[in-house]
Amino acid sequence: MDKGYLILETGEVFPGKLIGSKEETIGEVVFNTSMTGYQEIMSDPSYAGQIIVFCYPLIGNYGINPHDYEADNIYAKGVVMGESCDLPNHYASVGDAPELLEQMGVSGICNVDTRELVKTIRNHGSVKGFITNSVKGIPTLEVEENWVDFVSIKVQKTYPGIGAHIALIDYGYKKSILDALLFAGCQVTVLPYSISYEKLQSLNPDGVLMSNGPGNPETLTDQLPKIKKIAEAFPTLGICLGHQLLALSFGAKTSKLLFGHRGGNHPVKDITTGKVYITSQNHSYDVNEDSIDKEIFSITYKNINDGTVEGLQHKKLPILSVQFHPEAHPGPQDTNHVFTQFLKLINEKTGVMTYAIQ
Repeated sequence: MDKGYLILETGEVFPGKLIGSKEETIGEVVFNTSMTGYQEIMSDPSYAGQIIVFCYPLIGNYGINPHDYEADNIYAKGVVMGESCDLPNHYASVGDAPELLEQMGVSGICNVDTRELVKTIRNHGSVKGFITNSVKGIPTLEVEENWVDFVSIKVQKTYPGIGAHIALIDYGYKKSILDALLFAGCQVTVLPYSISYEKLQSLNPDGVLMSNGPGNPETLTDQLPKIKKIAEAFPTLGICLGHQLLALSFGAKTSKLLFGHRGGNHPVKDITTGKVYITSQNHSYDVNEDSIDKEIFSITYKNINDGTVEGLQHKKLPILSVQFHPEAHPGPQDTNHVFTQFLKLINEKTGVMTYAIQ
């Protein structure tokens, strides 16, 4: 047995068994409350630089399959589990979770009291942690800031379609966002987050989607003038980090939540209809309601649990943004109508027809 430890910067030590690459690693320790979807969670680029703690006690029972990856790599720094299943049972399984972590060079630790660990994070807020095989010689726990530059593609790639042409700006996009657009018949060009406005304009897209991604949105302050210029020129949808960046570009402010929203069970209320949706979320930061210019934006959704802003719509321009993930994966697909709303805005401005997403 490879004994290991997760050591928090606040001093708590959680013993367990090392799995995966078994290398020492440092990252921000965050927890996810989803009961399923561990493969999608681990491969979500928004977890870059973080150590994921799974609240659900058993991880890996249905194995790993070739279809449920949200990215080609795992960008998380580590994974913490209560119990790791080494004998998965599912017809599509081609391996188990510890094997995946080892293949991807990611450290993990299981047999951890994740219930006590999550309670600790809830008390302290998200903290930095260190996965190691020894409690001696703990390093200074420092983590990098701009993970978007690490996860974003370097060369654009186009996927064919017969409908609207969507420029998907990659801040760390999930494959399921691309899949949702392709399912609707869109042509999609995935672009590096650093693309210039002139280059994007030369592609003549019908609409722009600003994706999810990791980290503090304020690390991308240099991108804000360009983001605003894009949004003022094209129908635009922002998801998660994209939502925060759009808000910042129009003068709003963001701040870090105590321990973030991560999981597939977050209730969000539609302000117009009063209907409540259960959503998939993964973020540490939110847009401060008091900083939003109500002459420019309407607040479209709010979080039921803590009242934070979950969606915005520009009052004059075809701009939408949501803090939650309408593509889900993992999680409920209650809000995939957001894509339909975006495509309708494109149709109203350009006349280009695209299939609705049901």
